[in-house]
Amino acid sequence: MDQFAVRDGELVVGGLSLSELAAHAGGTPFFAYDRALLDARMRELRETLPARIELHYAIKANPHPELVRHLAARVDGLDVASGGELALALQAGCSAAAISFAGPGKSRDELEAAVAAGVLLNIESHREARELADIAARGGRAARVAVRVNPDFELKSSGMRMGGGAKPFGVDAEAVPALLGEINRMGLAFEGFHIFAGSQNLRADAIVEAQRLSFELAVRLAEHASAPVRVLNLGGGFGIPYFPGDSRLDLAPIADNLATLLDEADTRLPGASLALELGRYLVGEAGVYVCRVVDRKESRGQVFLVCDGGLNHHLAASGNFGQVIRKNFPVAIGNRMDAPRTLVANVVGPLCTPLDVLAERMTLADAQPGDLVVVFQSGAYGATASPQAFLGHPAPVEMLVG
Repeated sequence: MDQFAVRDGELVVGGLSLSELAAHAGGTPFFAYDRALLDARMRELRETLPARIELHYAIKANPHPELVRHLAARVDGLDVASGGELALALQAGCSAAAISFAGPGKSRDELEAAVAAGVLLNIESHREARELADIAARGGRAARVAVRVNPDFELKSSGMRMGGGAKPFGVDAEAVPALLGEINRMGLAFEGFHIFAGSQNLRADAIVEAQRLSFELAVRLAEHASAPVRVLNLGGGFGIPYFPGDSRLDLAPIADNLATLLDEADTRLPGASLALELGRYLVGEAGVYVCRVVDRKESRGQVFLVCDGGLNHHLAASGNFGQVIRKNFPVAIGNRMDAPRTLVANVVGPLCTPLDVLAERMTLADAQPGDLVVVFQSGAYGATASPQAFLGHPAPVEMLVG
């Protein structure tokens, strides 16, 4: 994990050592997100991808308010998936015109709030279309809508498949023409399509193929729309390396493909903007989770480092957030970064469940109670994607630093 420096044997995040961060946080556990690394990732994308590609941040990856506020000033839009995230996006200073709202179970209250704010709603069912038409008629204002499409293909080799086959997300591609007719009859303000095929993908060729198929699908569906496509959200899918053998995603072929799609859009979808919806890729590598060893014990030949935090704060690192076969996230003893790795140990949390594992039979620096365990790649799907109330332990502190 070479994105972070080491000073006097201790990991440094945002210019502060883990011990200094723990003092700022009032103890452990905590998450720390490095502001400079967020900016570096944005700069890399801006310099590599075509300038006309819009970059959106999907708040679900990490809704820490300070982080969202920081990114809101650097991206072209925010994508939300609940009324709570909508409120957060507006509080972060994002223009309502640059916010889009997706999610298969939007309530009447959420739809009303979104219409009142003037954000773009990604319709995921006929029920949503009917409710939006009623809300718009009662309120005397337009409802801006796009159609979230469940495509007839998948993002190959993705960590989570969000499209293809039977899915609760969006409207099946073959049913979209009928929905577009209904949207037209209802007088909803159609603006475009949202096509999200999958996430956490490290294969550029798979992402290129999915983007090409998404574009072609949007062109076909646009023939049934009552208004020109103004925005095509191609989803995301950009992955980050977590496990041994993972390679970083090569952006170059993706950039070349997007340049081609932009050229084609000028004639096949004139006036449409193309957007990428990125979450994990923007924030995942910029964050760490830090907990403290409270006990070291042996059981039948194995060493266990028992810490003050675990799956209640970081479900993904425990392997219980989408992994079929559990793999270790990158883990180190953060205050012994220069020490040789001689100890094979299990790093576990304080919960009364065998699922509370942060590292299994991992080779680490020799650790004792009081040492700091750091879990890398923790900027996405950490605190808010975890069962923090389980067993009543304190919530972790979150900090944007640097």
